[in-house]
Amino acid sequence: MGGKTTSGRTELPRRALLGIGAALPFLGTPASQGVARADTRSAPGTWPDAAAWQSLRAQVGGRLSAIAAPDFNDPQLAGQLSSPFFIRDQAALTQSSGWVDGWQAAPGAYVVRARDASDVAATVRFAARHGVRPVIRGGGHSYLGGSNAAGGLLVWTRDMNGIVMHDRFVPAGSQAAPVQAVSLGAGCIWLEAYDAVTTRAGRYVQGGGCTTVGVAGFVQGGGFGSFSKQYGTGAGSLLEAEIVTADGRVRTVNDAREPDLFRALKGGGGGTFGVLTRLTLQTHPLPATFGLVHWQVRARSDAGFRRLLAAFVDTYATRLFNRHWGEQARAGSGNRLELFMTLQDLDARAARECWRDLERFVADNAREYEIEAPFELTVLPARRIWDGDWLRLHAPSLVTADTRPGASPGQWWWAGNTGEVGTFWHGYQSMWLPASLLDRGRRAAFADAWFASSRHWPVSLHFNKGLAGGTEEAIMRARQTVMNPQVLDAFALAIIAGEGKPAYAGVSGEALAQARSDRERIDRASARLRRIVPGAGSYISESDYHLAGWRQACWGAHYEHLARVRRRYDPQGLFRVHHGVGT
Repeated sequence: MGGKTTSGRTELPRRALLGIGAALPFLGTPASQGVARADTRSAPGTWPDAAAWQSLRAQVGGRLSAIAAPDFNDPQLAGQLSSPFFIRDQAALTQSSGWVDGWQAAPGAYVVRARDASDVAATVRFAARHGVRPVIRGGGHSYLGGSNAAGGLLVWTRDMNGIVMHDRFVPAGSQAAPVQAVSLGAGCIWLEAYDAVTTRAGRYVQGGGCTTVGVAGFVQGGGFGSFSKQYGTGAGSLLEAEIVTADGRVRTVNDAREPDLFRALKGGGGGTFGVLTRLTLQTHPLPATFGLVHWQVRARSDAGFRRLLAAFVDTYATRLFNRHWGEQARAGSGNRLELFMTLQDLDARAARECWRDLERFVADNAREYEIEAPFELTVLPARRIWDGDWLRLHAPSLVTADTRPGASPGQWWWAGNTGEVGTFWHGYQSMWLPASLLDRGRRAAFADAWFASSRHWPVSLHFNKGLAGGTEEAIMRARQTVMNPQVLDAFALAIIAGEGKPAYAGVSGEALAQARSDRERIDRASARLRRIVPGAGSYISESDYHLAGWRQACWGAHYEHLARVRRRYDPQGLFRVHHGVGT
């Protein structure tokens, strides 16, 4: 039940993966011994000496170490690279391995495996004093390479994973009414959060679809889950944050304390305004049920496919455009419509009724359509949706367990996310689709544009990543974030993306040629769809590395406010990320 859908992978030659071992050891050597300093902030000859590094090591209780690259010639490594938990445990790796003509994952020089905010503060002060580039890593899922920089000093919040449930939380200095909430260390991933909040405590917290996504980066990007139309964004649920800013101060911020900085953290982009060390998010009552629908239909002709997309758009507009439904519909290759949609707070009978018209349309035109995957509806008790033991017993095909020796039995991920582990991005376009496209007089034109775009590359509509049709409360909380306001009026985020196998330190010319060809097709598909939504904004966490006009696309009118906050809290530009405010 992940939040990302792309095309099938472009296969990278195995030699491209195994052949990178020769490059990685050099990149992983401590920078004081010769790493190319062009990727750090230090000028040549100014890298901190051994005494300076030893001083930092003492300040952080010995938790500073040089980053060692994995041995990619080890035959056992290939199997481990398919586990997002393995990648999570490696300071030298990231969950995406790079982007064609953009970035490629390469180890930093040193890492501080922070235990608490004081470790982070000491590391930030060191980086500022010595001109070393700090790189922040929580879950390591940044598509744009935000948790990666060759030769940098990695601030790793991996061990800051404490979780505290609150029955009556009031932000510091606030007069607000108490609410139920959860405080999460910045190193937490959503699987840990869901286990504590949903499986054990019977509440809901708005988090990510992929189980290994980090909570801090998710919220700073905005943060959509499968049920955003009901509960809003992760950023909208943020009540308070602890952050270390560029001056090395540990600050507790909320609506009452430093509200401008607090608001900037609600969708302003990860790694931009400081290092988050703790987040407190509002929790919500669980509905009775969560569930999903999967169905795949292939049209035997282009004309039939166009009609099928139009029929689906009608069904969505009349039956599914509400708080109950989320996730994806994908117009794919070979005239395939694949549906993978989630539901909340519906029983099986009510959920099936929503699909009656589309099922009848397909049945009445059986000669035009082939059912490649039968309509499948699964409804389960809401408390079990992230209960790994329950899922392995009742829905084993949905989950993949981490079977590495010594792995915790509680470590698992959605089977549909396996293909994204270590992915090398060829292209990734996203755009908000306004709800006005669902007006009766515009549906046909929208379906035509969706069809025309799919002639170049598969196009997925992520309905949970637009808040139109959602609850008033979800939209109200989103108004207090700094995401592009288009999200409030969007019924979906269109995503057009493609990727290849891991390429952590390089990729062969043959694969680069394929990647660039894929990118061109992705761009053509995007351009075709944009004809009906000129000026459509994008989602910073799932956007194009090469996106032109990214400031306006990701934040709209909020950008100037964010830039002022950045200048106030980081005037020297210590924190730098691609497409980061002020960089």
